Amino acid sequence: MFGNYLIGLREGLEASLVVCILVAYLVKTDRRDALRPVWFGIGIACTVSLAFGAALEFGSQELTFEAQELLGGSLSIISVGLVTWMIFWMRRTARHLKSDLHGKLDAALQMGTGALVATALLAVGREGLETALFVWASVRAGGEGRSGPLVGVLLGIATAIVLGWLFYRGALRINLAKFFTWTGSMLVIVAAGVLAYGVHDLQEARFVGGLQDKAFDITGTVPPDSWYGTLLKGVFNFQPDPTVVQVTVWALYLIPTMIFFLAPRRGKAGQGTAGQDKAGRPAPTTPPTASNA
Repeated sequence: MFGNYLIGLREGLEASLVVCILVAYLVKTDRRDALRPVWFGIGIACTVSLAFGAALEFGSQELTFEAQELLGGSLSIISVGLVTWMIFWMRRTARHLKSDLHGKLDAALQMGTGALVATALLAVGREGLETALFVWASVRAGGEGRSGPLVGVLLGIATAIVLGWLFYRGALRINLAKFFTWTGSMLVIVAAGVLAYGVHDLQEARFVGGLQDKAFDITGTVPPDSWYGTLLKGVFNFQPDPTVVQVTVWALYLIPTMIFFLAPRRGKAGQGTAGQDKAGRPAPTTPPTASNA
C-alpha cells in the first residue's frame, strides 16, 4: 500500500503543480475565460487515465495464463522504463517547468479553445497514463488484493491535490528539489522490485529461462504470509525465493540508476546545480501562486 501511496503522491503532485501553474497564469493575465477549456482538458485526461487502467485490469483477465504472464511482464518492464524516464526528466526540468508551460499556454491562447484543451490534456494526461500503468504493474508485483493498493494510490493523489491547493494559495513552502529527490529515490527502489517481478512473469510465460534456478530461499525466515513478509512485499516487492535472473536484473537496474540519480548535477559556468545558488546553498523554492506565476 505504501508503494502505491508513493506513486499517487509523486505523480499526483507533478500533475497538481502543472494545474497550479496553468490556472495561476491565466488568473494573473486576466484570462479567466480560458479556465473552462483548461479544466475540460484536465477532465478528459483523468477520464482517459481511468479508462486505460480499467482496460489493463479487465482486458487481461480474458487471456490464457501464459498470455497474462507475458503481457504483465512486458508492461511491467515498459512501466519501469517510463517511470525511470519521468524521474530523471523531472530532476532535469523542474526549475524550468513554469516557463515552459507559460510558453505553451501563450501559444495555445493564440490558437484558440481547442489548443487550450489539448495543452491541458497532454500536460496532465501523461502523468495519469504513467500512474495507471505503474500502479497496475505494482499491484501485480505486490500480489495484494485490489482494495489496499487502490486506497493507497487514492490517498496519495488526495494528498497531492491538497498540497497543490496549498501551493496555489501560497500557504505552503517546501523544498521541491529535496522532495522529488527523496520520492524519486524511493520510486527507484519500488521500480526495481516491479522490474524483477516482471522478469519473473516472463519466466513463467516461458519467454525467459531459469525459472527453477533460485538465487536463495529464505521463506522459512521471512514467510510470505507473515506481517513483515507482507510489509516487505507491499513496500519493496520483496520476494523470499527469487531466481538468479531476477536478482541479477534487480541489481543491474537499481545500483547504476540510483548512482546516476543521486549524482550531483553540473551547472553552467558561474551557476550552481539545480536547486542551488552559485555558492552551493539551496535556492529558495517559490510556489506557483496566482501572484507570482
